[in-house]
Order: sequence, then C-alpha cells, then structure tokens
Amino acid sequence: MKLLSLPEQTRIPFMRYRKPVMIGSLILSILSIVLFGTIGMNYGIDFRGGTMVELRFEEPVDIAEMRSEIGSLNLGDVQIVEFGDPTDVMIRIEEQPGGEEAQQRGVIMLREIYGETADFRRVEVVGPRVSGELAQAGAIAVVGALLAIMAYIWLRFEWHFAVGAVVTTAHDVILTIGLFSITQIEFNLTSIAAVLTIVGYSLNDTVVVYDRVRENLRRYKRLPMPDLIDLSINQMLSRTLMTSITTLLALIALFVFGGEVIRSFTFAMIWGVLVGTFSSIFIAAPLLITLNMRRGAVAGNDEEGGDEASEDASEPAKA
Repeated sequence: MKLLSLPEQTRIPFMRYRKPVMIGSLILSILSIVLFGTIGMNYGIDFRGGTMVELRFEEPVDIAEMRSEIGSLNLGDVQIVEFGDPTDVMIRIEEQPGGEEAQQRGVIMLREIYGETADFRRVEVVGPRVSGELAQAGAIAVVGALLAIMAYIWLRFEWHFAVGAVVTTAHDVILTIGLFSITQIEFNLTSIAAVLTIVGYSLNDTVVVYDRVRENLRRYKRLPMPDLIDLSINQMLSRTLMTSITTLLALIALFVFGGEVIRSFTFAMIWGVLVGTFSSIFIAAPLLITLNMRRGAVAGNDEEGGDEASEDASEPAKA
C-alpha cells in the first residue's frame, strides 16, 4: 500500500480552483434535473409495476428465439436479458391491465412454454398500488435522511457546516439521479439503497474535512480562510484517497462479478464514491467561504497559543 500513499504534507491549492469547479458542478446539477424532468429514469418493476421471472435452463438458450416466442403472447413490453451463466435468463414483463390476476396469467403462460425445460428460480409480481407506495417511501427516505443530517451537523458543529453538508449531499444525490437518467440503467429498490448509502458515505467524508477545518480555526488565528481550508484538506487528503480507493476496488469487483441483480446498486455506489470524494473537497469546504464562515462562530475559539500556531501554519498553506 505504500505505492499508493501520499507525502505526509501535500500543498495542493484546492481553493484556487473553487469558483470554476463550483460553477461547473452547478451546471451539472441543473442539467441532471433537466434530464430527470425530460428523459426520466428507467424505473424497474418495483416502481412501475409488472412481473420479473428468473429462469435457469439446462443448456444455453437462443435469446432471439425466446423474444419471438414470448412476443406472440401479447404481453406488451418484454425485456429478456442474460446474466451470470449462459443458461440464466431474466424476463421482465410490463404491468398487465386487469390487476394482480392479469399479472399471474403472464407467469402461467411462461410456465406453459418453459415449465419443462427451465427452473423458475424467482418470480416477482408488483402491482401499481404497491409500486406507488414504494416510490413515495423511497423519496421520503432520502428527504428524511437529508433533514436528519442537517439537524445532526447543526448540533455537532455550527449552522454553516450544517448547510454546507446538506448542500453537498444533495449535490451528490442529484448528480447520481442525473447519471441514471442519461445512462438509463434500471432504477429499482436496490438503487434507492445505493442512494442512501451514498448519502452516508458523502456525509462521512464531509464531516472528516469539516472536523479538521474546525480544529484549525481554533488553532490558526491569522491564517486567511482559503489557506486554512487548503491546509485542512491537504492534512486529510491521504486518508480520504486511501478510503476511496479501497472502497472502489471492492465495488468494481462486485460490479464485474456480482451479476445482474446487484449491478444497479454497485454502479450507483461506484459513482457515489467518486462524486462524494470530489464534493467533500471542492464543494463542502468552499461553501464555508461562500457562507462567510467566521472564526468567532466556532465554539471554544480561545486565544491561547493562537498567534504562535498561525505563524507555523503560514508556510505549509502556500502552494
């Protein structure tokens, strides 16, 4: 791991680039909202309603032939994908008019065709009422998490940190939604779990940086705010990058070898780790300057030792 380690004290002037980076992030966030409103996301049956059937055949199957056979059943939009071994097939059937009984008729038709040649490993049927409740619960979970974050950070730090943490986390969630909209990867319940996990990961990274900024605010009295934030980020940079890299290695392995079932989850998590690491440096920290964070706002900002410490900090802060 020493090959991946950084010098003990880097001197990267992050705040020098804060304005163009924040403007770029704002543009991407607006674009993500526009994409969500126009293109939308490729919702799975968890949110649209429908039927998902997982089959395992004894021998590899001809997907084109299956599409032709199932197309003759007049079940509407049907998606057939291979996953895992060549003998594993997943069939997604859109919601059928007529309620739960109509959904079951689609499964019965599939059993009539493939019942003797395939093992029906999983059958999931989601009605429109249940899918609507799931979508509402997912939205409430994300909004509730953001509000809880604001309350916690406000109590733990100050309101400047609370607003910065929520804006940063919302930025990560919005960009993740934009990514799902532009790639049209299926968005299902596991994707909601990934978004909530991204919220936690992004918050953890942001709090680590904020905690070091708060410590340095108490210690370095005369250091300009941009230089103080640069110093704080550089002090935590090695830890942040090592955590992100090790997490990404595990997620990439899951994405490649984990199969179709958890692919949307791991895809969202890989993006979330990347954007969360980026935002904790280029969004969360600069927001303290934008919000006009003042040293007196931090509790325990005593004067003892401040002048001496500021002299020590002035040198590493320069790039």
